[in-house]
Amino acid sequence: MVAALSLRSTRSTHDPKLMVRLATAAREIRTLSIAAIYHAGSGHPGGALSCADLLAALYGAEMNIWPKRLDDPDRDRFVLSKGHAAPALYAAGAHFGFCKADDALTLRKLGSPFQGHPHVADLPWVETSTGSLGQGFSVAPGMAMVLRLKKSQARVYAVLGDGELQEGEVWEAAMCAAHHGVDNLVAIIDYNKLQSDDTNASIMGLEPLNAKFSAFGWNVIEIDGHDLNAIVVALEEAFEVSGKPSLLIAHTLKGKGLPFMERIPQWHGSVKLTRQQAEDALKALGCSTKDVARWLDVRN
Repeated sequence: MVAALSLRSTRSTHDPKLMVRLATAAREIRTLSIAAIYHAGSGHPGGALSCADLLAALYGAEMNIWPKRLDDPDRDRFVLSKGHAAPALYAAGAHFGFCKADDALTLRKLGSPFQGHPHVADLPWVETSTGSLGQGFSVAPGMAMVLRLKKSQARVYAVLGDGELQEGEVWEAAMCAAHHGVDNLVAIIDYNKLQSDDTNASIMGLEPLNAKFSAFGWNVIEIDGHDLNAIVVALEEAFEVSGKPSLLIAHTLKGKGLPFMERIPQWHGSVKLTRQQAEDALKALGCSTKDVARWLDVRN
């Protein structure tokens, strides 16, 4: 575990040591996500894996959030609007010191605070409950506007799924944020182009996504959502924008890091990992035989 890090005052986005730290964080987020889903007997691995690099960059290089100062009114806020990717959020929390890794392995267990979707009453570092798609993003502009009214320098970051954009309230929130010039809001779309049943394009097409948000009045940046340096640079650019909210369209792969999951809609969610699948996944992520046993043989 490492402490959450803010680089706002000492920006060095091309520092190779930072990139190594973020890559390590992303790998560990993927590792713990898979282990937790295995122990739970169900979960959403595809979307947890696709957003791991985004969470690593946010918690490891962008956001001012500290495990020992969760009640600081000037902390940044993070909203995982695609709440079904909760295993990745819990894994990020474990890596950056907000919770213990073994506790995160109790995902979806009766009585555990680490439920299938984040719940604000269960974990002190979760800002709002999410799960019903679109609702998390609807809350984020409100948070950002309140912070502005309080003259706070804090910012709000929200990660959305792409299938989530088919919800009408996403576009109401997008219109509201632009109308009010909420420039302390940054939304990031985990654009893996797959949802639970098929491709986005087959179910309800989203393109031209950049043009749509631009027309709504957003500052739009498109990036490779697995290029950590590109993510950090884009977040820096968004930080400098005034008068309008920013959107990062992060092109990602569903199931990123696991060849047998990548680009396959069936790995979206409601799946049970067999022991062999979990072992294969952890080995593909670079775990040793000892590491595999540590993650899969633990009792919770």
